[in-house]
Amino acid sequence: MWLAGSRRLSSNNCLRTVPTYSLQKPNLRLSTANFVPSKMPLEPKVIEVTPLDTDQAKWIGLKKIHYIDQDGKKRIWESAERRTRGASGIDAVAILAILRSKTNAFPLSTVVIEQYRPAVDKFVIELPAGLIDKNETAEQAAVRELEEETGYKAEKVTESSPIIFSDPGMSNANMKLVVASVPMNDQLEMPDSKLDVGEHIVKRVIALDKLNTTLKEYDEKGYVVDARLSHLATGYDIAQRIGKGAFD
Repeated sequence: MWLAGSRRLSSNNCLRTVPTYSLQKPNLRLSTANFVPSKMPLEPKVIEVTPLDTDQAKWIGLKKIHYIDQDGKKRIWESAERRTRGASGIDAVAILAILRSKTNAFPLSTVVIEQYRPAVDKFVIELPAGLIDKNETAEQAAVRELEEETGYKAEKVTESSPIIFSDPGMSNANMKLVVASVPMNDQLEMPDSKLDVGEHIVKRVIALDKLNTTLKEYDEKGYVVDARLSHLATGYDIAQRIGKGAFD
């Protein structure tokens, strides 16, 4: 498996890495062939969960939706919504960065992040992502967030999805998936992230043809894999298998 993190160490058959700062549990690391456990200054954990009144919520609001269904019957639906949506009408952006070597020194790859999420009380494997700032387009936000969370500078945006909804049965929160090209002259570069105070993110570079397998290994080690990333990895894997005649 070809996988890299935030600082490179030599290895016989792979690129091992040690993040300069990580909050991950050492026993949740992937196999020692790919990772070296790092010291954890403090283990994040949920210490209390209490009800939250809507008028006290800063980021999320609750709505009761009255509507008429296809049979003409009046119904009620409960929904959550972000309170940060700007004039663009788009809440957030996720970035699929395509890392490639102009000399084929490393396989076509992408970068994912490991981040503790209190809502699930676990470390989640995700694409780089973030909210869109005021007066910002989704594409501008994608370039900014990619550099902030991973250090990689996109040469160009190659594709931007329509507005998509992650969980429309529960929320009207939406986003765009932006594909960004990150070419490198030769060997894989591992730039420093530009995280804000309080952000604790570890980046991992994974070969695209190993992405689905790697995410399954993450799951076996106790991580949570973001659904959008899982769908992308599964789709890529199936496309590769179709190309090889697996479903003929």
